[in-house]
Amino acid sequence: MPLYLRESEVAELLSPEDAVEAVEGCFRRMAAGRVELRPRFRLGLNPGLLNVLAAADLELGVAGLKSYGVSEGGARFVVVLFAADRAEVLALIEADKLGQLRTGAASAVAARHLARPGAKSLGVIGTGWQAESQVLCMRAALPDLERVVAYSRNEEALARFCERFDAEPGEYNKDAAEMDVVVTITSSKDPVLRGEWLKPGALVCAAGANRIQSRELDNAVVERAAFVCCDSKEQARIEAGDLVEPVERGVLDWLEVHELSEVVGGEIQGRAQDEDIVLFKSLGIAAEDLAVAALVLERARERGVGTEL
Repeated sequence: MPLYLRESEVAELLSPEDAVEAVEGCFRRMAAGRVELRPRFRLGLNPGLLNVLAAADLELGVAGLKSYGVSEGGARFVVVLFAADRAEVLALIEADKLGQLRTGAASAVAARHLARPGAKSLGVIGTGWQAESQVLCMRAALPDLERVVAYSRNEEALARFCERFDAEPGEYNKDAAEMDVVVTITSSKDPVLRGEWLKPGALVCAAGANRIQSRELDNAVVERAAFVCCDSKEQARIEAGDLVEPVERGVLDWLEVHELSEVVGGEIQGRAQDEDIVLFKSLGIAAEDLAVAALVLERARERGVGTEL
């Protein structure tokens, strides 16, 4: 019988530490060629959009999709999990919290493998729902992290965020940009991070924009980066304005863009020098959703959580 899991149950079953480990395992399986995925596609609603991502993780034993509808009333997320070796629906999982944690976990995995050794500071540009898991997952992945500096144009939201997550408020974007690891997690259509602000050795995790029309980074960030990677090149070509526009302008070549799975799987070296600036462009892929969804389902069965359908 399929299991139905609600948002509150997912939050109970999945910790930031769990999400980081699950997503790191996902990238290892991608490197081994055990995962097949399809980029997000979008269908128009009236008003709004229906978004769909799909993947099959044969080693994990699951396949499925994440779908979410976005309209004026907000967004609703769901993961449908299938068995990979038989025609069986395993679970239907409400996936807002799940998606939040997998997005933070992807940045944290990138930091684990690409941050400068001994990185002690994190800068976060953006203080919304998705920014919360960026901080929590980074703290799970980087044991030496001592300082978090956050920035938002909304002073009240910034104050609440800093109080909740023991962060320092930045007066300007530049204050957050001067840390060892810099996360952009905004809904801005225009760049919020300038390359000139970055210090040598910085890792940039650009996780907010996933539309071709939107950018969080200026060209100088890409120009200064000694190594550029993303979660999926196929998806980046149709969604990552932060990479597509620099490629079109001759600042970057797609041959210079790698996938994080190559680094996690040991196929290539990411950071070559401590002083290098490194860029990870995160878009959010279905393989990450399946990895955390499968773990949530396993925990739910162990603890007797959820509703059988």
